Amino acid sequence: MTRSERIAALKAAAKERVLILDGSWGVMIQKRGLAEADYRGDRFKDHPGQLKGNNDLLCITRPDIIADLHDQYFAAGADISETNTFSATTIGQAEYGLEAAVRDINFEGARIGREVADRWTAKEPGKPRFVAGSIGPLPVMLSMSSDVNDPGARKVNFEQVYAAYSEQVKALHEGGVDLFLVETITDTLNCKAAIKAILDFQDAGAEPLPIWISGTITDRSGRTLSGQTAEAFWNSVRHARPFAVGLNCALGAELMRPHIAELARVADTLIAAYPNAGLPNAMGEYDEGPNETACHLEEWAKSGLVNILGGCCGTTPDHIRHIAKDVAGVAPRSVPERPHALRLAGLEAFELA
Repeated sequence: MTRSERIAALKAAAKERVLILDGSWGVMIQKRGLAEADYRGDRFKDHPGQLKGNNDLLCITRPDIIADLHDQYFAAGADISETNTFSATTIGQAEYGLEAAVRDINFEGARIGREVADRWTAKEPGKPRFVAGSIGPLPVMLSMSSDVNDPGARKVNFEQVYAAYSEQVKALHEGGVDLFLVETITDTLNCKAAIKAILDFQDAGAEPLPIWISGTITDRSGRTLSGQTAEAFWNSVRHARPFAVGLNCALGAELMRPHIAELARVADTLIAAYPNAGLPNAMGEYDEGPNETACHLEEWAKSGLVNILGGCCGTTPDHIRHIAKDVAGVAPRSVPERPHALRLAGLEAFELA
């Protein structure tokens, strides 16, 4: 398939069924018990400082592990698998002194995912597989001060964040992703920089790809870390005309449900959700089993709330297998037609009909 054919197939599949995203990458990589040498490989064997824990780097140093994880999730029933590039920006990699490797991490992450997805599509042409370019959050925020004594203090400006995301977007596109997934958004202004990077790249002549935007409600307040409600968040990003919008991370399915329901009410596009396997225990581990997670998400699907489901922190191929099985045959949410109105957002949504 050409990329344009894959995009058409993705959109067609979304009309037919609830699509399935993969699960957590971090928990699966942790289970490998990797050593410092796995992260260094030959290329970074003399790099100063510790590299263990920089999971994105494994796209270069242990591509076999990354390919195997894509395989496991596709085998479990995922239609879409993310690239292993969650923190692969110059800002994200600065902690390790690996800014110069960012382009290669993203390109290789996309290339590996593409190869595995294409193998599965060739094996099961009735269920094509797709690759989402993971564009994660940054360790810095544009909306909030970096100094409690100075409300105006910022460690970065918009242009720097935009430049960091632009490099990532270009490399993911060149590597062969089918769509961009701007995910785990805690700061809407950071997200806007990522959206601008994507749209400007397309305006410069790149083949347009679907955009999936996934925010994070950080606690029981029902707001993102930068303070927005789910509806206000949607009003802030709807200008991108995303293929899908939704939520991931921070909450388990039980606590995420009302916020997904709110997005399903107001968003005239596909709704996607991939919650954690419950909330972490005292040891930071996730105890919610595959069947429990799947039961929650099955109810969401049967209630007509969602179009795409998957898992975030703590979820495994077994979680994805159960989710895929439980929602098979359930009709996807119908995208509503909303009346024309002026819709704005600060921390709260504002609508003027």
